[in-house]
Amino acid sequence: MSDLSFTELQSLTLEAKVAETKRIITEWYTAARSMVYVSFSGGVDSTVLLHLVRELYPDTPAMFIDTGLEYPEIREFVKSHNNVDWVKPKESFKYVIQRYGYPVVSKEQAALIYTYRNTSSEKTRHRCLHGNKRGYFGISKKWIFLIDAPFKISAHCCSILKVYPAKYYQRDTTRVPFLGVKATDSILRRSWYKKYGCNGYDMVSPKSNPISFWTDQDVLRYMKDHNLQYCSVYGDLVEEGGLLKTTGADRTGCMFCMFGLHMDSRPNRFERMKLTHPKLYNYCIYELGLKDVLDFMKQPY
Repeated sequence: MSDLSFTELQSLTLEAKVAETKRIITEWYTAARSMVYVSFSGGVDSTVLLHLVRELYPDTPAMFIDTGLEYPEIREFVKSHNNVDWVKPKESFKYVIQRYGYPVVSKEQAALIYTYRNTSSEKTRHRCLHGNKRGYFGISKKWIFLIDAPFKISAHCCSILKVYPAKYYQRDTTRVPFLGVKATDSILRRSWYKKYGCNGYDMVSPKSNPISFWTDQDVLRYMKDHNLQYCSVYGDLVEEGGLLKTTGADRTGCMFCMFGLHMDSRPNRFERMKLTHPKLYNYCIYELGLKDVLDFMKQPY
């Protein structure tokens, strides 16, 4: 692990970050005796990571989880890469939301709301509402009204559609992953970084996050500097006021996911989907029932 703090790593030049990231990749690859793979979603972060890893180790396989929720453009982009294993989850998104609930707000908040609504322990319910002295936060006051929502809420979709298939893949191949996630992506990922650093040897499921200390601008700048091909759903890569941005989608995770929707700029992900993918929009809004969820949360779509 680097002797530099997270803040110091983030302040490095991109050239220095690339060098540090390659050191981290080499360390993980060596420790795993080459039995590694790149978790490849087709998004910009994992696209950059795949390029970095294969610059050092060209034969490293990638693994794509075909949840059925990806943009069609993402699937086509992934198909354009060689040596990619496609993995399917055992259940569908429709099954997950009917059995456990819809993914809203964030993984942390959805999990707390699910626990609150599905436990008989008053102690647990109190922790869900108020947190505790060990640093666990409770349900945000902004979203407390969701405990009375007329629909189920949970964070199970990520586990069932992504985490479990990845675990089965690791079990069957005995390979350990490189993940293209950044510590700034969420509170949970920041806490992982603080506890384990980039190479999580001591994690229950060991994994390497070589670009944890990168910023969104680092990722886009790397793509521009190396003229990397990326998924067309992002649109064009342009520079405004010294900052890089994409003119299309700013995220390419599961199309029907509502995590972080309240932080989207307008038009948000569903408003854009209505214009760019009307059939998928109608399916998720009306057939999967997202309309009722978004109406209750007063979120535009």
